[in-house]
Amino acid sequence: MRNFARKPMTGFVPLLIALLGVISPYQLYAAEAGSEFGDLYAANCAVCHGAQLEGAAQGAPLLGVELKHGQEVEQLITSISDGFPTQGMPAWQDILTHEQIKSLALWISENRSGLLYSDFKIDSELRIPTAVQPSEYHNFVFTTVADHIDPLPFSIAPTPDGQILVTEKMRGLRIVGVDGSLSPLITGTPATFGDARKGGGGLEYGMGWLLDVALHPNYANNGWVYLHYTDRCEGCNDISIEMQRPVSMNALVRGRIENNRWVDEETIWKADLAHYSPASDVAAGGRIAFDPDGFVFLSIGMQSIDLIQDLSAPHGKILRLHDDGRIPADNPFINHPTANKAIWSYGHRSPQGLEFDPIERKLWETEHGPRGGDEVNLLLPGHNYGWPAFSKGQNYNGSQVSWGTKQGIELELKDIDQPIVDLTPSPAVSSFVLYEADAFPAWKHQFLIGSLKAADVYRMKIEDNKLVEQELLIKDLARVRDIEVDHNGHILLLLEHASGGRIVRVSPALLEQQATAAAP
Repeated sequence: MRNFARKPMTGFVPLLIALLGVISPYQLYAAEAGSEFGDLYAANCAVCHGAQLEGAAQGAPLLGVELKHGQEVEQLITSISDGFPTQGMPAWQDILTHEQIKSLALWISENRSGLLYSDFKIDSELRIPTAVQPSEYHNFVFTTVADHIDPLPFSIAPTPDGQILVTEKMRGLRIVGVDGSLSPLITGTPATFGDARKGGGGLEYGMGWLLDVALHPNYANNGWVYLHYTDRCEGCNDISIEMQRPVSMNALVRGRIENNRWVDEETIWKADLAHYSPASDVAAGGRIAFDPDGFVFLSIGMQSIDLIQDLSAPHGKILRLHDDGRIPADNPFINHPTANKAIWSYGHRSPQGLEFDPIERKLWETEHGPRGGDEVNLLLPGHNYGWPAFSKGQNYNGSQVSWGTKQGIELELKDIDQPIVDLTPSPAVSSFVLYEADAFPAWKHQFLIGSLKAADVYRMKIEDNKLVEQELLIKDLARVRDIEVDHNGHILLLLEHASGGRIVRVSPALLEQQATAAAP
């Protein structure tokens, strides 16, 4: 069983809570993030490689070409560190710090891949392709299922009869009919709040949001719908009273939908009010996953950074419960004297996707790193995934991730589970599915993973806990907030965009469509 060593802290926690009350975790370093990396390049590299990475008389271009010595971040770090003295490029390892060299490598990689930190693609041009889209194994087409959804949706859940439940973070729950029509908001669901504030890149920061929606595996017989949301209150704990601000924390309920009303609600999990935080719900996690044995998993993000490695707190954890909310007797910390007994794994930053693989009986998660370091993780019971003591990415100002040291947390690398897939530079990985349907047979038992900042969808084949194949399936579409599979085995994408959210379907291209596309 894993645990952590921790030294007493004085003064740091109140300061951090105060910071998080006014600044999102994503914004802690954002004031410097946009310029600092570029300034470092301009001061040290631009004279040889060009101000826009276009190259110069004495240096090769860094954009639009294959880099002879490798273009992955680690390869770039090696090239910058060691240099190529015989070709006129000095070794920088004795001039710049390792973190400065890593910052340069990340910044070059971000520019090469179009994943600039400051571009979140909130209002980038949105065009749903009408032509047949090629991919390695299957050609496919897009169809718009529903539009005019709120610009900030979070989750979809297709029902057996062809309808789709959709959550709008700041508004509530709706039903998309088989004809694409949107129902009025379902009445009686948990309260939501729309008083968010704009942050860098157009992102919204607030609290009291509706997040994931999921159908019980036996929904056809019991009608249970699960909602993961952030419960918001004011004046309900010491932090809220002291700061005179609202606080929130994840919660999970289930209920049924009858005549456009939410009824029969039952609370599956809710935290003690002492754990409610003033941090923005942008990092709240908020996903739901079921396994075939009657258990439900839920993800909670870094609502308070200093508590992620604290087993008595829910922050930065994946929880496991019976589907009615009871604590399973075989949970990994059930006999720990001070731990929250619902914890399955811990050390998570911002969990974005959560799925259980019923074939191999494994729980998987996607997670946002800081600048770089997005992850695909295999979640094992009782294991520690490292945040905030370790990340393959950097803080937004280029410094090393070392919050654990500041908090007096001592962790050895051997006690931290590393990601199965590291995504650096960060595409802002989002939700995913493990595809098991027949419509796209060559994709079976593979991961289809969405992204926000990249606006892409990736196909990943993982065998024996190793990435063996990866394809950029869909490029530059829109922020993909959720991915699901409908009753026909077609892929549903929930898109987030300033012009309005929408659901699009990815279907196999018919033979006649492929022939038309191939015609001269």
